[in-house]
Amino acid sequence: MQQPPVDRADRRLLAELSQRGRAANVELAQAVHLSASAVARRQRALEEAGVIRGYRADIDPAAFGFDTTVVVQVMLKGQSEAELSEFEAAVQQCDSVLRCFLMSGSDDYLLLLLVRDLIDFERVHKLQLSRLPHVARIQSGFALRDVVRRAYPADLLRE
Repeated sequence: MQQPPVDRADRRLLAELSQRGRAANVELAQAVHLSASAVARRQRALEEAGVIRGYRADIDPAAFGFDTTVVVQVMLKGQSEAELSEFEAAVQQCDSVLRCFLMSGSDDYLLLLLVRDLIDFERVHKLQLSRLPHVARIQSGFALRDVVRRAYPADLLRE
């Protein structure tokens, strides 16, 4: 996919939006040294080009009792297109899975899960993960704490 042209002003705008997504155009305009109408026009163009994929609230899952992050490595029995497609369709139905990556290397998939605690993970493992199609091996690790948490690489929006 070819990247749309993003100039210096767009990068400044994107950096501001990534930190203050609810800021008014007037505030953004002051921060990036453009007019409010230029900010609105650029923001709309970035949305239409797919550079801005959406806006979300950053909700703390621990406020709802979900404070255990689990990294799960999955190896499938085979790697045929049908097996991969069936696994991917099934894993999309697992509500505890936040992210699922198709991987290179010895593991086929890497899953990022959010659960309440060890007992909750046991339930998810028993009722969801162990029932995923074509799984040969599941290996899990528990995150002890966040060390780095970024929405994107630090140099993504550098000029």
